Amino acid sequence: MQAIPTAIPEVLLIEPKVFGDARGFFFESYNQRILSELGLDVEFVQDNHSRSARNVLRGLHYQIQHPQGKLVRVTAGEVFDVAVDLRRSSPTFGQWVGYLLSAENKRMMWVPPGFAHGFCVTSEYAEFLYKTTDYWYPEHERCLAWNDPDLSIAWPLAGEPLLAAKDSAGANLREAEAYP
Repeated sequence: MQAIPTAIPEVLLIEPKVFGDARGFFFESYNQRILSELGLDVEFVQDNHSRSARNVLRGLHYQIQHPQGKLVRVTAGEVFDVAVDLRRSSPTFGQWVGYLLSAENKRMMWVPPGFAHGFCVTSEYAEFLYKTTDYWYPEHERCLAWNDPDLSIAWPLAGEPLLAAKDSAGANLREAEAYP
């Protein structure tokens, strides 16, 4: 595994070492020792798995208490994955990074605690799998507006996204609860 830096230093793209031959491929999608060597000395407590159709946009989600770090990857299809820095004390507060993650490129992204996270599906469908460093607490869940003009996220959408009600009602960064 290797870590690829992004424009926000705490967010990392992680590329596994893939072994392939005529039978298919093999790679370690999680190895605590290697991730620790890459600077991610975290404990994961929950795995989540979703399947979404093309143009579904999920996010931008975060928990104002019990913030979650997330190690995300795609097991089928492709998504555009986004992390937004919500740490007011950070020099990158309000900035975002986004990358294509797919079953084909096998890349993963580390989204640290203190960030909002979301993705949109760019393939016919996608299966999205991620590990979290804390449990889900619905009473602490918040949603940042996916279309906040101050963020200007360049979502690669084909028309209007398919959204959950909570994602349609996300707060703009100026009004959103953020971390210190």
